[in-house]
Amino acid sequence: MRPLTIYLARLIGLFLTIMALAMLLNGASFADDVRLLLQERGVLLVFGLIALAAGLSIVLAHNHWSDGALTVIVTLFGWLFVLRGVFLLFLPADLVARIVEQAGILERPNLFGFAPLVLGLYLTYTGFLARPSDQYR
Repeated sequence: MRPLTIYLARLIGLFLTIMALAMLLNGASFADDVRLLLQERGVLLVFGLIALAAGLSIVLAHNHWSDGALTVIVTLFGWLFVLRGVFLLFLPADLVARIVEQAGILERPNLFGFAPLVLGLYLTYTGFLARPSDQYR
C-alpha cells in the first residue's frame, strides 16, 4: 500500500471520527451552531475554500482508483471535498441553508453522525494497521 494512502486514511479517519463524536455528543447544540453558520456567507466562503484546498490536495496527490478499498475510499473523499468546496463557493447561502434543512441533517444529528463515525473508525483502524508495501518504500 502507498504511504500516502496510509497517511490520508489516518488523517481523514481521525477527522471524521472526532467530528462525528462531536455531532453525536452535542446533537442539539451542534445543529443550532450549524444553522447559525449557514446564515453567514463569509463563513461558507471560508469553509468552501478550505474544502476545495483540501480536496484538490488529495486529488492531485492521490487520484488512484485501484489497489483496494482503502485507496478508492481516500480518493473518493478527495473528490467529495472538491465538490463540497465548489458547492459552497458557488451556491448562494440561502440555497445552501435550504438544502441542508430539506435534507433533514440538522433534525437528526444522531442519525447523520453515525455514518461519518463508522467511516472514520474504519479509515482510522485500517490506516493504522496498514503497512507500506515494498513496492512503494
